Amino acid sequence: MTDATSAKSSRRHHWRRELVELAALFTAVAVADAVANTIAHGPSGTVLLCCSAVALIATAAFHAWWARRHENAPPPTDTGAAAPVSPAASPEERQETALWRMRTTVRDEPGTLAALSTALAGHRVDILSLQTHPLSDGTVDEFLLRAPAALLPADLTRTVAAAGGAHTWLERADAHDLVDAPTRMLGMATRTALDSAELPLALRQLLGRCTIHSVPARTWNGQRNTEPVPEEGILEEHTMTFRDPSGGSVTIERPHLPFTPTEFARVRALVELDARLGQRVPPRRDVLTLPEGNPITVRRADPSDLAAARALHGRCSARTLAMRYQGPVADAERYLDHLLSPRFGRTLAVETASGRLVALGHLLWDGEETEVALLVEDAWQRRGIGAELLRRLVGMAADAGCTSVYAITQASNTGMVATMRGLGLPLDYQIEEGTLVITARPAGVPVRPQKARTAPDAGPRTT
Repeated sequence: MTDATSAKSSRRHHWRRELVELAALFTAVAVADAVANTIAHGPSGTVLLCCSAVALIATAAFHAWWARRHENAPPPTDTGAAAPVSPAASPEERQETALWRMRTTVRDEPGTLAALSTALAGHRVDILSLQTHPLSDGTVDEFLLRAPAALLPADLTRTVAAAGGAHTWLERADAHDLVDAPTRMLGMATRTALDSAELPLALRQLLGRCTIHSVPARTWNGQRNTEPVPEEGILEEHTMTFRDPSGGSVTIERPHLPFTPTEFARVRALVELDARLGQRVPPRRDVLTLPEGNPITVRRADPSDLAAARALHGRCSARTLAMRYQGPVADAERYLDHLLSPRFGRTLAVETASGRLVALGHLLWDGEETEVALLVEDAWQRRGIGAELLRRLVGMAADAGCTSVYAITQASNTGMVATMRGLGLPLDYQIEEGTLVITARPAGVPVRPQKARTAPDAGPRTT
């Protein structure tokens, strides 16, 4: 019922009530006049007066009860509020729903979106949000849909195709996708502005499932890694490449779904923001007390810690360095600046009360995977420092949405094995030619079988 109809009905209802009240008033006056004449001229005037009082009291009590009953009664018409579903509700009213992200290409003509919306409505699919990505020969529409849970993805895709959609892509969504696009972009920009290491994570949140490779300008032995990238970047169907502020490149790949110019512009804005702000790390410092009573400070590391990291190498034994780097230590020192760069991951540093660096923990983005590595000075080993660093790094990986993290070490490194087991997470062990790969699942997601990874003796990995 519309507002105008409700107003007319309300006015008609008031008119009838006023007419009834007016008639009751005239009737009451007539009855009162008759009673007055009877009391004045009849022999039983006192009895009639008492009876009238009793009748008046009973009528007033009945009126009050009736008014309260109708005051608390539900409105006679539908107010539009959602009522709870009763057990006797129809199957349509009790139907469960699911969220979907859908992208499809339509002709850039009037009425195409209306036809698509009508076809979706025929299957009781609700469009929660819509983004358009203009192309030279059409438009890519990206929807967030709420559909009946019983509706199969294949049926939804066929419905879209019948309405004129082409190259349709469908993926399950969750409550995080309910945030509108401007709010999501502002959140990603804020994360990127606060921490250089957040850029790859923000890009994955923006683009969905993709692989990001950050390649430094030069290898550990001084050779150039990549060809120079134009300042405006490069957009291909399934690949985007941008210039890294350090002179390297950032390449994003998404084989299952082509990139659009709109996505390219959004990514370029985030990369330019990251480049303008330079390398930055949150200044948080946590002071902890070891079991024996010595205080230590855990903080994020950056390239300014390069000299302290090299000094740490100098105090570590050859065995400790070999366990960590699986190759020549001299080569490892050449790409310490890569390991400490927040653009390729996150590094935690442990300092003593005097400010001496005694341990480093690295969380490195490796394509779609994440590597964790630890280095603790010999004199500070077996005091719980490695376990504390590993717990924090795995927590960072879980917060970033990583389904698994792996550590590469030697099969004889029982300390690293015990530290990984101390996480209390499901672990997967793979060994090949003395190299042990231990994979942990922060979120309990099953680990896919993988070949043992080789030691990083040819320079730093890309992310």
